[in-house]
Amino acid sequence: MSILNVENLSHGFGDRAIFNQVSFRLLKGEHIGLIGPNGEGKSTFMNIVTDRLMPDEGKVEWAKNVRIGYLDQHAILKQGMTVRDVLTSAFDFLLDIESRIGFLYEKMAEDSPEEIEKSLEEVGDLQELLEFHDFYLVDSKVEEVGNALGLNDIGMDKDITELSGGQRTKVLLGKLLLEKPDILLLDEPTNYLDEQHIEWLKRYLNDYENAFILISHDLPFVDSVINLIYHMDNQKLTRYVGDYAKFQEVLEAKKAQEQAAYNKQQNEIADLKDFVARNKARVATRNMAMSRQKKLDKMDILELASEKPKPRFNFKEAGATGRRVFETAELIIGYDEPLSKPLNLVMERKQKIVLKGTNGIGKTTLLKSILGLIPPVAGTVEQGEKLHVGYFEQEMDQDIRTSCIDEVWNEFPSLNQNEVRSALAQCGLTRKHIESMVKVLSGGEQAKVRLCKLINRETNILVLDEPTNHLDVDAKAELQRALEAYNGGILMVCHEPEFYESFVNEVWDCSQWTTKVF
Repeated sequence: MSILNVENLSHGFGDRAIFNQVSFRLLKGEHIGLIGPNGEGKSTFMNIVTDRLMPDEGKVEWAKNVRIGYLDQHAILKQGMTVRDVLTSAFDFLLDIESRIGFLYEKMAEDSPEEIEKSLEEVGDLQELLEFHDFYLVDSKVEEVGNALGLNDIGMDKDITELSGGQRTKVLLGKLLLEKPDILLLDEPTNYLDEQHIEWLKRYLNDYENAFILISHDLPFVDSVINLIYHMDNQKLTRYVGDYAKFQEVLEAKKAQEQAAYNKQQNEIADLKDFVARNKARVATRNMAMSRQKKLDKMDILELASEKPKPRFNFKEAGATGRRVFETAELIIGYDEPLSKPLNLVMERKQKIVLKGTNGIGKTTLLKSILGLIPPVAGTVEQGEKLHVGYFEQEMDQDIRTSCIDEVWNEFPSLNQNEVRSALAQCGLTRKHIESMVKVLSGGEQAKVRLCKLINRETNILVLDEPTNHLDVDAKAELQRALEAYNGGILMVCHEPEFYESFVNEVWDCSQWTTKVF
């Protein structure tokens, strides 16, 4: 049974085409991984099928009475709502069903036998819906999901507007899972989840009976939960059956076939053109030359898909730091309330350290406290000598109004425009990206702009807050290579062991320090 049909979808922004005559079909129970390079339109596709964006051309049709659950990390949440309120709101539609059942029972007192039979049938259907969606277990279900996603540790009565970005994502994900929609649309759900909760989500999706579409650049996670891949690239959407390894194998074979067909046709074109050039002036062979020219004119010329520019991240390095990068003495981090026990930490020259632990326990706060961006609740931080710090924040300001060129140029005013363009191109951005406003770029493209600023500044210490979020496969692999080659120190928050295990020499588990006071 088809849940969603998309036919001949075309869309673009300005003169930049995103889709060209794209078609797509989702069947009941399909678990789809929607993959592709940054900026190819995966999130735009989600926005179109959920009516948040109108396509330039094409048709989007959902099956009747399909309930769609969309993980929107930018959802507006009202001040005063608690974590429990948001989770419980997942069952609001069931209260409407219960009210409908009550209305039908009252109506039966005045109905004819035929109408009563009809109402009883509807009541039966509605009762099945209530039971399917666990209406009579609402409180226990809310507690179960809250515990699974670590929301009980945050505090179920915590005001939703006081949570960190990662905590908000967990709450929205919890609400979505409680709604049990007919289809889940998940746009990079693991970006802000720690390892423990990624594992929980993995188990949940493997047991999920309904359909879902998942956008993610976390390939081990994608591979563990999907049974179909749709690849979005060069304005096309192509379906592949199987896991990511099978997709790569089929894709490479397809590229080889297209290259062979292209080479064969180019050779044929060259031979035809050569024959025409040599024989069109001779009376004896003019007809044959004209025949070959007609063949050339009617030929459908094959074109190879343009290769995406591969990013190259090479960090500019300053001279060595002093022996000690920083040292804390009885440091307590936090804002209005403490987030940690007293910390006595030391980082030495060329150490590469990763911070891990659940969301909201203070990893980002610790980074900012060490850098001196926020004051500690108590204790001190002493920075070492000769530090040249490069700081990569978790997210970019979404109110930014500059173009990509200006964003980098403002940081490095001594460069000329060609040098700025070259620096951005080296990070995997095309001319159209470079000339665009930063705010219209995808999350991965914005991350590449920020990395461009980071790699072109001389540093000997990199402080990185979840740098892999939003990056596509090629960019993530290149960043891993660049960090392995970096001779300075690294202090990084990351939830992807497969990314950092090859170059990090120490892991600090922040859960050992947390006060669990949120």
